[in-house]
Amino acid sequence: MAAYQNDTISAEISDFFLNCFVRHPSWQLWLSLPLGFLFLLAMGANALLLITIWLEASLHEPMYYLLGLLSSLDIVLCLTVIPKVIAIFWFDLRSISFSACFIQMFIMNCFLAMESCTFMVMAFDLRYPSIITDQFVVKAIMFILARNVFITLPIPILSAQLHYCERNIIENCICANMFVSRLSCDDVTINRLYQFAGAWTLLGSDLILIFLSYTLILRVVLRLKAEGAVAKALSTCGSHFILILFFSTILLVFVLTHVAKKKISPDVPVLLNVLHHVIPAALNPIVYGVRTQEIKQGIKRLLKKD
Repeated sequence: MAAYQNDTISAEISDFFLNCFVRHPSWQLWLSLPLGFLFLLAMGANALLLITIWLEASLHEPMYYLLGLLSSLDIVLCLTVIPKVIAIFWFDLRSISFSACFIQMFIMNCFLAMESCTFMVMAFDLRYPSIITDQFVVKAIMFILARNVFITLPIPILSAQLHYCERNIIENCICANMFVSRLSCDDVTINRLYQFAGAWTLLGSDLILIFLSYTLILRVVLRLKAEGAVAKALSTCGSHFILILFFSTILLVFVLTHVAKKKISPDVPVLLNVLHHVIPAALNPIVYGVRTQEIKQGIKRLLKKD
């Protein structure tokens, strides 16, 4: 596919062009089909999980409400990012309006942070299930919304207030903050510092609390004497923790590729950024949902009704 070249224009720009994988255009071909499959899997699995939790009265419990929240976040993230990426790959629809770009930027930053926070609350649920009530879930959801909206909202606001007077070609498939702000004629030091500090404040604190919670859970699990209980608990906690590490590690890799960008192809962080919006979304309902016996039974009852 033909790559766009940066245009010099006299007035401030009104739209951007997403120009991804210009150094490896063949990536678009082999990535488009698995990306489309993962998108359909993520949408279908999360929708099925949400419908099951909604219709099955036995699943109207705090833990399943949190699973429903996680699925909702995954659906919004996928719909915000993946259709546009596929449209670029298949139809070369690279243009995105100024406002749509910053709306996408806000949703990506905010909802990824909310997902990280939801993982943290769910780890707390596993550690102290007796105190997790409906009222606690309501307060937790209010906290997730307030904390992450408040901290991530300045990111697109700061970027939108910059002057974009010359270049309008974003070297990415999505409107990632650092890729967009580097096109500005202004100094973007504040933008870079705020995003870096915000990311480590949100994701770093969540990851530390998740690690501590699972450490305490494992200490309790290893003391169990019931036959098979340890293996079952380790299997459940292990699959959860691996998924959370994957969610966090790919963000860490993305940050590191920016630090070592001279040694790594610029297309690598673009690829990681795209995959991060669809792979966890496809795996979450399987690891947290289908492997849970109550949800599995709820899905079977739901399918029998049809």
